[in-house]
Amino acid sequence: MIFSTISTYLLLPLLFHLANAAVFTIQNNCPYTVWAGAVPGGGRQLNPGQTWSLNVAANTKGARIWPRTNCNFDGSGLGRCQTGDCNGRLQCQVFGTPPNSLAEYALNQYMNLDFFDISLVDGFNVPIEFSPNSGGCTQGIKCTADINGQCPAELRAPGGCNNPCTVFKTDEYCCDSGNCGPTSLSRFFKDRCPDAYSYPKDDQTSTFTCPGGTDYRVVFCPSDAVQIADKSLDMCSRTLVLTSITNFGSVFVC
Repeated sequence: MIFSTISTYLLLPLLFHLANAAVFTIQNNCPYTVWAGAVPGGGRQLNPGQTWSLNVAANTKGARIWPRTNCNFDGSGLGRCQTGDCNGRLQCQVFGTPPNSLAEYALNQYMNLDFFDISLVDGFNVPIEFSPNSGGCTQGIKCTADINGQCPAELRAPGGCNNPCTVFKTDEYCCDSGNCGPTSLSRFFKDRCPDAYSYPKDDQTSTFTCPGGTDYRVVFCPSDAVQIADKSLDMCSRTLVLTSITNFGSVFVC
């Protein structure tokens, strides 16, 4: 009986950990191959229509998933990507090189909430959707505009569109001092993808939450992202919550 009781107490933290882990389903709906990058997680080549299921531990923070394009890797997983390259490796251990669209997240943080966002602070290369895939949270976000085709001349890059911080590296665009606001160039991104980060201090309209333990999906080139987003806005109340946890600012709670 004593052994049984001790075993139960030892298992409780493990069971709690497993219950709050998240599964990320990464899907490529593009008509071309995309090499998904993930930290944590590594990387995976996704041909059109393929998916990758990624298990992420509870309490993970500072994490991201992103698309890489025009990659070439040898049999040992070494090579190069035109956009989103992660130090020349198929299995990413570092963040990608701009420009790349980002799905960012932190799990089981303040009040056991997951924080998630789409960020264009590293620019844009592939349309992207980031949505909860389980439980009662329904607030999906997306960025599906033709940003590459409409990219301002000074931000254009092979295979994508740079954020102005990447190009000019000034405090005005990068917020190195912590005090900056939107610019005409950041508004180019915000006007086309209002749910996404367009500059580093764009928290109030760009960070979302779900209860810890929610699963998610990240879709490259989503075909129905507009309809999903419109429906979710009717079902999810946007309540502003202020917190400084894991460098996230103002957030919306479903």
